Amino acid sequence: MFAIGILVGLIAYFSYLATRSSFRVDEGHAGILTTLGKAVREKDEPKRLKLYPPGLHFKLPWQQARSIPLMEEIIDLSGAEGARTAMAQDGTTLRLDAVLRYMPVSDELYNFVFDMTAPKEHITSLFTCMLRNEIANFGVTDVSSDALKDTPGGSYALLQRERERLNDGIMTYCKTEIGSQYGIRFSAVDLVDIRPPEELDEALNAAVHAQMQAETSYSHAEARAERRVIASRHGVEIAEMDARAAEEEMNILAAQLTKLEKEGTLELYVARRNAEVLSQSRHHYVMRPR
Repeated sequence: MFAIGILVGLIAYFSYLATRSSFRVDEGHAGILTTLGKAVREKDEPKRLKLYPPGLHFKLPWQQARSIPLMEEIIDLSGAEGARTAMAQDGTTLRLDAVLRYMPVSDELYNFVFDMTAPKEHITSLFTCMLRNEIANFGVTDVSSDALKDTPGGSYALLQRERERLNDGIMTYCKTEIGSQYGIRFSAVDLVDIRPPEELDEALNAAVHAQMQAETSYSHAEARAERRVIASRHGVEIAEMDARAAEEEMNILAAQLTKLEKEGTLELYVARRNAEVLSQSRHHYVMRPR
């Protein structure tokens, strides 16, 4: 019985030792080891951690293994809870929706693992500080605060117009100031939406509505004026046609009178026409010579 107990104890000890002497790394992850709290590094490159690829690996029982995800991470800073607020140059408080996509750099994994206790929260805080600083100083060299106050929409309109330049500045800052220091590489930093305060939003909507009404009224007035111009042109064309017809009629009549005069019957024609006209009238008014 004693021998059986020792055998069972040895089996349990070696089983425990086997579990303490091996670790598994999943796909998309990299394994690292720490010996009594000290990270195991590459012998040839002391600044780099020794990484273990996916699979089963062995270690010393007193070493601790950690599996670090190398897949792309997404930080969604949008919606009612995730959106960030920032004060622009003219004092307008804006709500900003952003999406960050990053992944750890295997060659600089030490900075990512040991310089941040909570990487996502740390990166989110750094990005928020950077974003507020970028929004507050954006356009300072381009336009003064007094000029912004006189510009419709102020800083909000400026940020919307220069959206691409703002995105480029944020991406550059994230790569140089955050990525290089904390061992991560940003694949995308998208400023999805910039929303103004409610009162400014209502004012801008009212301005847009007024502009649309003005454009509609202008279009209607232009259409009415165009119709009048077309009608006037048609009237002129009709008047010209009537004048040409009258002129043609007068030319024909003059030719006929000239022919009658040559034939010596003009006086007879005039007398007959005078008699026809007088026969159809009820009153005759004769002017006596003075």
